[in-house]
Amino acid sequence: MATWYLYLPLFLALYVFTKHVLNKIQNFPPSPLPCLPIIGHLYLLKNPLHRTLTRISNRNGPIVLLQFGTRPVLVVSSPSAAEECFTGNDIIFANRPGLLIGKHLGYNHTSLAWAPYGENWRNLRRIASIEILSATRLQMLSSIRNDEVKSLIRKLLDHQNQPVELRTAFFELTLNMMMGMIAGKRYYGENLEDVEEARRFREIHVETFKLSAKTNIGDFLPWIKSRELERKLIGCQSKRDKFMQDLIEQHKRRMRNNCDGMRKKTMIEVLVSLQESEPEYYTDQMIRALVLVLLLAGTDTTVNTMEWAFSLLLNHPEVLEKAQAEIANRVGRCRLIDESDLAHLPYLHCIINETLRMYSPAPLLLPHESSEECVLGGFRIPRGTTLLVNVWAIQNDPKLWTNPTRFMPERFEGLEVARDGFRLMPFGSGRRGCPGESLGLRMVGLTLGSLIQCFEWSRFSDDPVDMTEAPGFTMRKAQLLQAKCKPCPAMLKLVSRI
Repeated sequence: MATWYLYLPLFLALYVFTKHVLNKIQNFPPSPLPCLPIIGHLYLLKNPLHRTLTRISNRNGPIVLLQFGTRPVLVVSSPSAAEECFTGNDIIFANRPGLLIGKHLGYNHTSLAWAPYGENWRNLRRIASIEILSATRLQMLSSIRNDEVKSLIRKLLDHQNQPVELRTAFFELTLNMMMGMIAGKRYYGENLEDVEEARRFREIHVETFKLSAKTNIGDFLPWIKSRELERKLIGCQSKRDKFMQDLIEQHKRRMRNNCDGMRKKTMIEVLVSLQESEPEYYTDQMIRALVLVLLLAGTDTTVNTMEWAFSLLLNHPEVLEKAQAEIANRVGRCRLIDESDLAHLPYLHCIINETLRMYSPAPLLLPHESSEECVLGGFRIPRGTTLLVNVWAIQNDPKLWTNPTRFMPERFEGLEVARDGFRLMPFGSGRRGCPGESLGLRMVGLTLGSLIQCFEWSRFSDDPVDMTEAPGFTMRKAQLLQAKCKPCPAMLKLVSRI
């Protein structure tokens, strides 16, 4: 036994050397040394993951092949490599890896977010883009978003000159917007239609986000199963399923009793009406899966963007003043900003783009998976390789951006296409790009524009806002943002009447 231990370092060195040589012979992308038996490169990973992968790419190149346990993982961190993934190889990388979360929260990998590329996914994408998230549909639902922003303004007016914890305010605002559009419901704030239903929703949503943020080691080392995590995911999905089915049944009853031809407004009503003509395809499960994807994907990312943007504005009051002046000049002080005004507020768009550049909502995007072998940057990429596009590394690369760590919205002034050369793609690109991009930008733009127009803002203390990132798949602040506000004198009369 003692002799065996003496040879262990030799065996390990031989394994590492052999694997390295084989990668070279097979023309695989560069891979950092050493790649250990069983765990591969998992030992290298530290939070925040996007920064760790950026350091690895800086040493090994913009196309790096890692081994996460049994799963080969391709990390791309340059615009040219990302463009290759999302153009010439777009169909090949249009799959999703089979992860535990996709199995239990994605209806066994059949939902829009987790379905493999194919007919089912194409149909779901078409429904989401045309029936649910089209410009026409979003415009029809704009009054819901406007009303929720007004509700937030009233709440802030009641707490003027007091510390306000903005993440919670943005979280409740966003969920009320999303559920208002999805089901015509409000679950936060005053005048709730069903207090018990609201309580159930809040508990389920918090549980979903906590479980979604957990890493499952079994996704990379299949023989190590987290039965406790799987049990919690199954239980959470059962509650989500029951809640959404109850909402669908409520809508069906309401629609059956609707004899006056009232125009359908909510997203569930749209899907239920389609079910009447094609019941074999628009099943209740498909409707539940679609609205749950919209709810999960459209909440945390939007809240994070709002919180980062306001943090940046509080740390750069000169930018905040410039944005206030633009809104005063182009919208005036006799009415509140509306979504139709957003197209005429270019500096506000610059602020949002700069926030998305510095603090991308999903710094590694959702993972993709190759359906067959392909070539990328001259390297062979094996079938079944997980693709991580490190958009944070691309959007903060000093070779691509002047002073990338500096908040400079002016860098986007005059740019017709923000994604020029795949340098900026916080919503992804290609076939699996985020279909809710337009909705997200409307929600963020309307909220930021309204709060900038109506209030004068200041930091809670004399110290700059802490910009430390918290670990997790989505990029959120480690410290909750607190700020103080008071109505702009020129807007006081208007705001008081809301």
